[in-house]
Amino acid sequence: MDEKRCCVTLSVQPSRGLVDEKFVILVQNSFPSSLLTLYAHHQCEDGYSWHAFAHYTSDATGAVNGVGSYPRCQTHSHVTRNADSFSCFFAFHFTVSEDCSTGGTYSGVEAMGLLWSLKPVPGSKPGLRMRKKNVQAPMVVTISVYSGHLTEGFEDQVPLAGVEVERWYMAPGVRRIPVTEDGLTATLFLPSGPGPFPGLLDLWGGGGQLVEYRAALLASHGIASMAIDYLTCKYTMETGKIVEQDYFEMAYKFLQKHPKVLGSRIAMLGLSLGTSVILKMAVHSQIVKLSCAVCVSGSHVQPMDGFLKEMVDYLGENCGNARFTEDNEVVWRDVLLPIPTDLSLKVDVGKLQCPLMLIVGEDDQNWCAYESAMDMKGMMERAGNNHLLTLLSYPNAGHLIEPPYMPHARVSHFRDVLSQQKMMVLWGGQTLEHSRAQEDAWRKLLVFLRKNLYSGAKSGSLSLSNL
Repeated sequence: MDEKRCCVTLSVQPSRGLVDEKFVILVQNSFPSSLLTLYAHHQCEDGYSWHAFAHYTSDATGAVNGVGSYPRCQTHSHVTRNADSFSCFFAFHFTVSEDCSTGGTYSGVEAMGLLWSLKPVPGSKPGLRMRKKNVQAPMVVTISVYSGHLTEGFEDQVPLAGVEVERWYMAPGVRRIPVTEDGLTATLFLPSGPGPFPGLLDLWGGGGQLVEYRAALLASHGIASMAIDYLTCKYTMETGKIVEQDYFEMAYKFLQKHPKVLGSRIAMLGLSLGTSVILKMAVHSQIVKLSCAVCVSGSHVQPMDGFLKEMVDYLGENCGNARFTEDNEVVWRDVLLPIPTDLSLKVDVGKLQCPLMLIVGEDDQNWCAYESAMDMKGMMERAGNNHLLTLLSYPNAGHLIEPPYMPHARVSHFRDVLSQQKMMVLWGGQTLEHSRAQEDAWRKLLVFLRKNLYSGAKSGSLSLSNL
């Protein structure tokens, strides 16, 4: 009797859920001590395919049990179903699974390894990076189980069993609203329910474009989040000019006045160049009064005379500090080094009056985020406002610290929207450590936002559940 006649079964629960929600994979009814390969395949919206695989051996009962499961001790979400929204209450425990991968794109006991270890299939063009564009559609992943320990040729084999799973950035009931008022190029995501909700402005980095998936996921956790395009926005495309400080102040006021938003509880979250804007606004704007700020992989180094154009010009003036690897990958981390002592060249975070979370990867090869964080920490200690600082620093994590279980991109193609120059950029990070940093940082980011945006108010809508 061969493996196929054993009627091997594969289940993934939940089969539909948020991208930051863990799932349980269970393989049953194989022969005892069988060699099995779990395989994940995903086709991106750009047409490129990604895959991941891991080698397991079934137990004496013929099961691969606890791959991504929640047994006795586990970090997980206690889930309850709700027709209109995601709802859960977090319980934080130590993660334990019963089976480990002995090889493949990951090894060891890794509950979500089939997602975070996704890589472009062999033969793909180099420098790909996975990013969700249409947040109103799910990320569909096919998970299959094969006989034997395979490393290639999956398309030529017939799986023993397979199932499709959907991972969403938008929970049921979240509303996506394009925003063009006041000259803005933005998208507002409103959580399910009557509100009002705390608000958040979401800024990405030097690649420009309107990037929505993080804001959509935050709205799925109960925060009215507005993604903003500030480098390739309509104003810049029509005039050729870079936006000024008032552009971000208009975005803040738009959120502040929205009937579904708690105008006194607004945060800003940014990555890379977006953090430069946030720090400048938090300290120097007379209009923007933040409840808290989160800066991921960024720096406070910038000229205090001027705003975004002057920031970009300053980077350009120091681009001679950039270097290239043997593979012609650009490394930008030295552009702002050494960190200046002159306060005219960096935001004086000693004057900051709102809670600040800094998230940095110590192997960031794109930005001097770690050195900047250490300098900001020292500045705040000397000023006596270091009680406002939460610093998360991750060894062997790179620049692109994103929501959990997203594949790590150590290197990828990048186009500078201002110079239109295309290049291969070294972001840094090691896949396993980077993936763990993303999971840990996201969990702590949500706790930080809840604490500072809700200020003791009940936050039952800040959660996730099955779709």
